[in-house]
Amino acid sequence: MIELAISAAKEAGKILLENFGKIEQVDRKGERELVSNVDLASEKKIIDMIKSKYPDHDILCEESGLQERASDYRWIIDPMDGTHNYIYGINMFGVSIALEYKGEIILGVINLPYSNELYWAEKGKGAYFNDERIYVSKRGMKNALAIYDSGLYKETTHRTGFLANIVGKIFNIRVFGASTRHLTYVARGSADLQIEYGDKPWDFAAGGLLVEEAGGKITQLDGSKWNIYVESYISSNGVFHDEIVDLYKNYAEQSLKDQ
Repeated sequence: MIELAISAAKEAGKILLENFGKIEQVDRKGERELVSNVDLASEKKIIDMIKSKYPDHDILCEESGLQERASDYRWIIDPMDGTHNYIYGINMFGVSIALEYKGEIILGVINLPYSNELYWAEKGKGAYFNDERIYVSKRGMKNALAIYDSGLYKETTHRTGFLANIVGKIFNIRVFGASTRHLTYVARGSADLQIEYGDKPWDFAAGGLLVEEAGGKITQLDGSKWNIYVESYISSNGVFHDEIVDLYKNYAEQSLKDQ
């Protein structure tokens, strides 16, 4: 199954690369969400490849939604993560494919085609980047590079308020506009912490497994166990994860008092 996921991610990545800078059609699917003809072509390629080998499997996609066949297996697909980057000519975008078995993510593949980066992981078998085993960093909070994406939603003030609480406790902060990029940076040790708001299952199902298999940690903001249905989460190298969770809890508690 991992071979199929890798092949599908590569083929979808070719579609993204071939059309980068040549977007013909962009539609709105929400107040701040865009979808292009390339998203749809990439998604169709992945679905067709999966259906040709596993026609009875369930499929959950960003654009076409859930195709349910009462299977224990469900593929979770983001045919183009970082759509806004892609549409605006920013080269940080990727393909994410995960496979869930009885509610547990058992494999994940991320292809970042512009930079020729392929990541994959299987449950209990480690995480890999272009055939090399990868591990999270061992840096502590003081020297940490963090990725913080609050999204542009109604709750933005609350979310950026928490950022102000940690900015003086870490080394630096970045935002790249694509969960696939954020999670792979944590998994390979380029970043030490990621705080993400407003994600969907297809955004981080594969990347969450990558982080765990690379030795990192991912939880909900309050430290409880993550699952693909939570929209906000913390991923990290695990070294100072609990400290970040405590900071968030204290901030959330104080925010309630101040209301």
